[in-house]
Amino acid sequence: MMDFTVEELDRIAAALERIAPAPAAAPDFTSAEAFVWHTSPDSLHPVERVNRVDLSLLIGIERARDTLLENTQQFARGLPANNALLWGARGMGKSSLVKAIHAEVLARGLPLKIVELQREDLPSLTRLLALLRTATQCRFLLFCDDLSFSHDDQHYKSLKAVLDGGIEGRPENVLFYATSNRRHLMPRDMIENERSSAINPSEAVEEKVSLSDRFGLWLGFHPCTQDQYLAMIRGYCDAHGVSIDDASLRAEAIEWQATRGARSGRVAWQFFVDLAGRKGVSLT
Repeated sequence: MMDFTVEELDRIAAALERIAPAPAAAPDFTSAEAFVWHTSPDSLHPVERVNRVDLSLLIGIERARDTLLENTQQFARGLPANNALLWGARGMGKSSLVKAIHAEVLARGLPLKIVELQREDLPSLTRLLALLRTATQCRFLLFCDDLSFSHDDQHYKSLKAVLDGGIEGRPENVLFYATSNRRHLMPRDMIENERSSAINPSEAVEEKVSLSDRFGLWLGFHPCTQDQYLAMIRGYCDAHGVSIDDASLRAEAIEWQATRGARSGRVAWQFFVDLAGRKGVSLT
């Protein structure tokens, strides 16, 4: 056994303090309604202006809109609510809906903070929840956009334990919303490989898909129709004061979607941005 002098022990302790991350300081939650979680070091950065669209401009997802709004209002009022997984077609407004719902809840006079968490920072989720747990005067909507996992990604285990397990469990003042292109958050070939190579295929598959089961609310998003696509663009034009007749809008928008090989809310917005630029209208 090695003997250390007092000076050596002091140097070791100082080195360990430099290596170990300092506990995150609780921010002033009254300074903003939205925050972004960063690591190295842990911190919550306030967001002065959230990038979002008005809830009324999200067309073709009315059922998901109403369901998520009711769930979020229940939580903001201190009532029971479910974690939500918004899954499905790309560009159909999953992340836009979460941010628009947050704005709508605030507009109705219900206090609610939104905190964005990157998928890469899931291992730090326990530390973030420990910080939010202490802010008992606030209710937090924890939001992770584009959540998915590859075959060798172990981050999903961190999320599983937090959503519906562990001794402490999810803090009462935190609700978790995630968006994903995949219903079970795992690629289909990963699940099939588990089924074909495991000693007990059913148990292996259950392990992989059980994460999505932690979300009590599943909301599916599907490709929009052409009428919905055109209605989205007309809504943007009316909201931002871009003047164009219906025949021209229809012809140009359909040509735009043909060049993109896709039709979605994202494509509708991209066409509108191009249209507004050509019309000389500034978007604020």
